[in-house]
Amino acid sequence: MSVENLKIKSAIVDEIKDKLDKAQSVVVLDYMGTTVEQNTQMRNKLREAGVDFTVYKNTLIARAIAGTKYEGLKDVLNGPSALAVSFDDAVAPARVLKGCIKDFNKMAFKAGVVEGVLYDAAGVEALADIPSRDVLIAKFMGSIQSPIGKAVRTFQAIADAKAEA
Repeated sequence: MSVENLKIKSAIVDEIKDKLDKAQSVVVLDYMGTTVEQNTQMRNKLREAGVDFTVYKNTLIARAIAGTKYEGLKDVLNGPSALAVSFDDAVAPARVLKGCIKDFNKMAFKAGVVEGVLYDAAGVEALADIPSRDVLIAKFMGSIQSPIGKAVRTFQAIADAKAEA
């Protein structure tokens, strides 16, 4: 192996480590069976959600995760693997990819690490059902506003009734 090849591989391992250091979550996906068009659609959806999606050689991923909280992923690094990395929304990769898996009827989750916790394929799929942070906040705010709105309308009705009398 040439020195140039070693430098390239070392740079790729460093790139993976850098992404993982900043990541809130990582999902490993078996992406085989998708067409170029489907792959482009999936990458666009992931990009819109702020998710980095890259295909690396399994051996380079294994080197990058050695000794880190992602080391548990080494057991699923066989066959074609891609990494979906999110830096902001921890469940975004799982949520977007689950939709793509359903739409294309291809691909499969292998495993994932979300906020330091290792999940198998079934666990990643379950995480995909968790709404985004913005949706959860909107639901919470809606649940707070509902009783307050009812109270305001009740007080207004009482005030209107007294004004008429």
